[in-house]
Amino acid sequence: MSNAFRNPRLLMPDFWASNGRWRSAQVAVESETARLTWGELTARMNQVGRGLGALGLQPGARVGLLMANDVAYVEALMGVMAGGFVAVPLNPGVTEAAIAVMLADAEVSAVIVTVDHAQRITPPSSLIDGALLCAEGDAPGWRRYEDWRDEQSPEPLDVVIEPGMLCNIIYSSGTTGAPKGIVHTHGQRLAFTEGTAQSLRYHGGCVTLIITGLHSNITWVSLLATLLIGGVLVVRRGFKPDEVMPLIERFGITNFSAVPMQFQRVLEAGGFDRHDIASIRAVMCCGSPLPEQIKRAWIALLPHGFIELFGSTEGVATTLEPEEAPGKMRSVGLPAPGSDIVILGNDDKPVAAGVAGEIAGRTRWMMDGYWRRPDATAEATWIDAHGTPWLRTGDIGRLDEDGYLYVFDRKKDMIVSGGQNVFPADIETVMADHPQVFECAVIGVPDPKWGETPLAVVTPRGDDADADEMLQWTNARVGKFQRVSRVVFLEDLPRNAAGKVLKRELRERLSSVKPD
Repeated sequence: MSNAFRNPRLLMPDFWASNGRWRSAQVAVESETARLTWGELTARMNQVGRGLGALGLQPGARVGLLMANDVAYVEALMGVMAGGFVAVPLNPGVTEAAIAVMLADAEVSAVIVTVDHAQRITPPSSLIDGALLCAEGDAPGWRRYEDWRDEQSPEPLDVVIEPGMLCNIIYSSGTTGAPKGIVHTHGQRLAFTEGTAQSLRYHGGCVTLIITGLHSNITWVSLLATLLIGGVLVVRRGFKPDEVMPLIERFGITNFSAVPMQFQRVLEAGGFDRHDIASIRAVMCCGSPLPEQIKRAWIALLPHGFIELFGSTEGVATTLEPEEAPGKMRSVGLPAPGSDIVILGNDDKPVAAGVAGEIAGRTRWMMDGYWRRPDATAEATWIDAHGTPWLRTGDIGRLDEDGYLYVFDRKKDMIVSGGQNVFPADIETVMADHPQVFECAVIGVPDPKWGETPLAVVTPRGDDADADEMLQWTNARVGKFQRVSRVVFLEDLPRNAAGKVLKRELRERLSSVKPD
């Protein structure tokens, strides 16, 4: 049979180019400062891709991005990928030293920043001359991004992107140690985007609100799904809880993603009765398990559109659909379509339903590996009896009889007290019901009798919170081996950009605190 009509597989840049052609006059992205149609956005994408090639970059060269949320970030990211280069998005919340380490590790050939971050960059030795590009203002030693971009032709790129070409290196959050570069190919990124768009109910008429950093893989769920299907992105620089409801009403937002802390803040800001939010089709919570009380409140607010996603940048995912939530409220759902998960015991063998162990998974979009870290890649790999590789998550969880996943804690955050495994999340769930607990985290601290003992770190509500009363209240409601030895108040819990509490940092900060 003739294969004349068998086309090569389209990848994300091909979808973007198609949207630019067929949706040319439709709005693609807008922020507080700019608004671009699909025709304008893809023209800028082409200019960025051409400009990087004109600087001397070859396909596969890495490009660092340290930018504030705005239209320029979206066009630059698309241009890097469409030009055949590898995007290295950097978290603005880390230190200058960490930024320097990541740029050097990735051996970037070019760096694109917004002016507010220009002075934070130490140019790595791998940088090509003239490849420091600064948007939104001038900085000494930097080339003005807008002028550089506009010198290039907006004509379509003639670069051929293959599924196996590298697409991005995203550095891990570093909640349990030094960040590692997580590598995805273009084929893996397309599978990620198609899978999440399906699970999270994106459609061609979507209007997506972006309130998390564009550097984050959590944001890429919404960003890439919307760009793939030709929707509209409404990008905001910062997160302001009291603006979310007005923005939904103003733009007719259909989709957005956020981390648990943001969902909590929006609930507290209120305003649901003053704004029309009927346009919402689906919202996603990701980054860490959502406390049950907050989940119930959002499901009541959006009974057909609140979805919790558990996953990792490396490539594991489950979703709890709103239709499944009743009776499974503490669960993070079932594997996403085309995915699978397994729970591993201490002997690295799968365990039965109801037994806790390390969560491992397989998806179509599993990472290619850690950038130049075969040791870390091997450590994150579990091989089953058939020789199939699975990705270890480092998280502890269990499956119920129906196959729903329940996540307890990071494996490294588990407390061993008197020979018993204590999961901090179990204690945190109880403490969250105390009326004076705004948020809390439980860590293990050394104990001469038990080896380790739980210590609760609490951000209290109001000035009259009583740590001793909170301790007694909690210990009356948890098991014997879960009893908290002490409650310590902190004004804020340290978090990474994804909203995860940095328990490693808490353990370091409170290492001298003695149990009562």
